[in-house]
Amino acid sequence: MLDRSFFDRPVLDVAPAVLDGVLTRHLPGVEPVAIRITEVEAYDGRIDPASHAYRGRTRRNATMFGPPGHLYCYFIYGMHFSLNIVCEAAGAPTGLLLRAGEVTAGHALVRERRAVRRRTPLRERDLARGPGCVAQAFGADATTDGADLFGGEWSFAPAARPPAHVTGPRVGVSGPGADPAAFPWRFSIPGDPTVSAFVPGRRKAPR
Repeated sequence: MLDRSFFDRPVLDVAPAVLDGVLTRHLPGVEPVAIRITEVEAYDGRIDPASHAYRGRTRRNATMFGPPGHLYCYFIYGMHFSLNIVCEAAGAPTGLLLRAGEVTAGHALVRERRAVRRRTPLRERDLARGPGCVAQAFGADATTDGADLFGGEWSFAPAARPPAHVTGPRVGVSGPGADPAAFPWRFSIPGDPTVSAFVPGRRKAPR
């Protein structure tokens, strides 16, 4: 049976272990929504310039400094929420950004949530393809921050055998954290159609 120790490990060890695992949200009165995770990105605030926690603890990133097995949920780009699983022991600000996955339960509810402001139906592969799409599929918002994967509302079931995976640079990251040699911290299942496309970060124009 899965316990918190699964996430109480170095983030780069947890990253491949969550691939092909299923994250589920159980809300009262509605069908559970489940997503098979196919792509994640690792972040380590102790050494990682791309991490929210790199410059220390703030009110926004406090969950990253807490115990493992909780969800760090934040609003980004003024557009959407993103979900992360906190790893390692309390005080070590590391986490996995859930970038993409396959919806395996709750399709009707996910389509309803994802249909906002859309004119054409989404393809199955696109229901949870991208971190904003994952969060929207789960109905995650600011109240999700700090949620416990062992608290009843959320649950995670790892794959019986972690699949083969590939690594590479993280999506949309610029600056030192984009160095593919130092931070090949994007983990994904090769060939899976739900994995998002790579987009490099934008470089800031010199002043």
